[in-house]
Amino acid sequence: MGFWELVVIGVVALLVLGPERLPGALRSVHKTIRGVKQFSQQMQAELSENLRVHELHQKLKSAEEKGLTNLTSEEQSALSELKQAAADVTSPLSGNKPNVKTESTTPHEPKL
Repeated sequence: MGFWELVVIGVVALLVLGPERLPGALRSVHKTIRGVKQFSQQMQAELSENLRVHELHQKLKSAEEKGLTNLTSEEQSALSELKQAAADVTSPLSGNKPNVKTESTTPHEPKL
């Protein structure tokens, strides 16, 4: 939009809404536009991640068909990335073992 188009829209909005309601309407429009932008960014990030996962899956499938021998550099990098992801997932689980008490959990009877 050009400058004069925005001026015309502003004047029409001022005439229709009045000076009291115009700031609230502008805030509402701003919130809506910001929400739409955030949603589109989230969708774009999710689609990019899904595409990356799909490509890794295809490369892994190709590597498995070759019996994991004579792999191309792309297949080797995909395989190492998947191994790193698996290590990242399992390392927090193995490192944070909860302390388990070995004492009996049955209540002791009071002595008389």
